[in-house]
Amino acid sequence: MRHAETVTFGGSGLDRGGEVRGDAEALKAAAAHPDARTVVLWRGKILIASTRPAHVVQVPMDHPALKDALMPPIFLGREEGAPRFAHDLSGWHPDNLDSALIGAFVDPSEQHHPAFEPIEVFAELRRIMTWLSPRDAELAATAKAIFGWHESHRFCSKCGAASEVSQGGWQTTCPACNAHHFPRTDPVVIMLITHGNSVLMGRSPGWPEGMYSLLAGFVEPGETLEAAVRREVFEEAGVTVGQVDYLASQPWPFPASLMFGCRGVATSQTITIDPVEIEDAMWMSRDEMMTVFAGEHPTIAPARKGAIAHFLLENWLADTLD
Repeated sequence: MRHAETVTFGGSGLDRGGEVRGDAEALKAAAAHPDARTVVLWRGKILIASTRPAHVVQVPMDHPALKDALMPPIFLGREEGAPRFAHDLSGWHPDNLDSALIGAFVDPSEQHHPAFEPIEVFAELRRIMTWLSPRDAELAATAKAIFGWHESHRFCSKCGAASEVSQGGWQTTCPACNAHHFPRTDPVVIMLITHGNSVLMGRSPGWPEGMYSLLAGFVEPGETLEAAVRREVFEEAGVTVGQVDYLASQPWPFPASLMFGCRGVATSQTITIDPVEIEDAMWMSRDEMMTVFAGEHPTIAPARKGAIAHFLLENWLADTLD
């Protein structure tokens, strides 16, 4: 797919500076660099300037708010030679916090730390991802994924001892058994399955009313992407799939997936859903999907903008999948 990396969180050409991660002196020098800046997260939310266009806030390494950081900063890489880091301020407790919204499918709430400017707020990345430039989106997605991994991997999976952060945040080391652990990324296939001029759509329990999307599922050990596409579609919707082709990928830090966008040609049309996996599935014609994208369908809402499902469907409608 010629323009695959134009998907949200697609490649922005960030220099990740991998050679710096294992060099303690180089990391120290990077943090002390006069042009070093850090992006800031709180409970998985990213600090943005809520102007239009919005952008990810990058603050100096000596910003007073960073005293609330729970762990050492993550080294993200370099922008035009200037070091970039990420800090997690989840130890800060804002006043009047509505805990019911934190972690919800759609969290519209924003939190303001008193050490930042009034327009600088923490916002849920899934809500604001289409507001950001490709570079801001890559920095935010990388930081969110790495901090999410550290939150769920605080102990050595080999012996159970508390792990220590190393390699600029890109590794943990066990002080008891010396095992090394690295950030986890889960491969997921998401499938544009067509039959003639129609595409297969489904919805999961708990999604917002009217929301349908492409079918998706985790790749299992020992399985190819093509096999995963065929297995997932058959398990969820009872539809068999023949030819499968790869289209594009998208990092998806909710919490730690890499979405492999594929297209497949259905060899059967009858749908038999697995109610444990999905709530509903249907074939939707191209004309009907155009109505959905125009916001004119009476019952179905379009796939979320910024997600690879929306990207693939949009290109399918425009005949630009190749």
